[in-house]
Amino acid sequence: MVVDEHSNPFELGCVLEIFGLHRPELGPQLYDVRLCTPVPSVGMRQGFFTLTGVGGLEETATADTLIVPNRPDVGTPTRPSVLTAIRDAHARGTRLMSLCSGAFTLAESGVLDGRRATTHWQLADAFRSRFPSVSLEPDVLFIDDGDILTSAGSAAALDLGLHVVRRDHGAEIAAAVGRRLVFAAHRDGGQKQFVERPVPALLDESLAPLLAWAQQRLDRPLTVRDLADRAAVSPATLHRRFRAQLGATPLAWLTGERLALACRLIERGERRIEIVARESGLGTATNLRTLMRRDLGLTPSEYRRRFAPAA
Repeated sequence: MVVDEHSNPFELGCVLEIFGLHRPELGPQLYDVRLCTPVPSVGMRQGFFTLTGVGGLEETATADTLIVPNRPDVGTPTRPSVLTAIRDAHARGTRLMSLCSGAFTLAESGVLDGRRATTHWQLADAFRSRFPSVSLEPDVLFIDDGDILTSAGSAAALDLGLHVVRRDHGAEIAAAVGRRLVFAAHRDGGQKQFVERPVPALLDESLAPLLAWAQQRLDRPLTVRDLADRAAVSPATLHRRFRAQLGATPLAWLTGERLALACRLIERGERRIEIVARESGLGTATNLRTLMRRDLGLTPSEYRRRFAPAA
């Protein structure tokens, strides 16, 4: 991770918490995280503290994934040395990531031209005016465009981070990291950035009991009507609550949970795709293959080869 002048400490903390901490219960260290700066001393946002004692940009030469700097003053040009490091890393095939306003840094380097990206919704107009060649999608949590990943406002760094863990190490490990963070293990990148109530509070309005109930019954033919009946509200009211609290429709949430369960079943060694589809509530092997290819870019067989134990 490159940290530059006025970078936001929150995103730095997210990266270290998700990728940097060793959690012995998960086995070996998941990632080797190194911080680097373009100059020996970098002042963080609003002068909260100064970062020293880390490596220089030469650290980027061996990175498999490079997380670029972000800062609130997006109109200030990025240091040429940082832009060169980003371009060189991209040319080597390094995976690039930006958090929040870091999309401006990627765009300034030129690697986002003709690509999809997102950033904080408040910065959307400024981004579009400066980088019209980038296909900006400002109303999603994050975008995985293969070798370049971008996330929205600050807390979306956690969503993108867990998505990367899931992509690299599977749903089981990502769920375990999410539990340690006391954070949802999987929120799809297509969910909306702005959620009216990001943390459900009152029990009579909270979705938490309903979600827990549904998660225990994913193998059953649950419908939106079933969820609404359980919550003792109309389907329209349920839809509004899901949108307000989760930024997704009930059906989208249910499908995402079932797909995550299917991934965990494969990781645990279930090799019969029909069984995985049935026990996850996705019905048929065809439906499972379609959803996995659409949302994960992998077929069940490819996912098994990557994450499941050997036969």
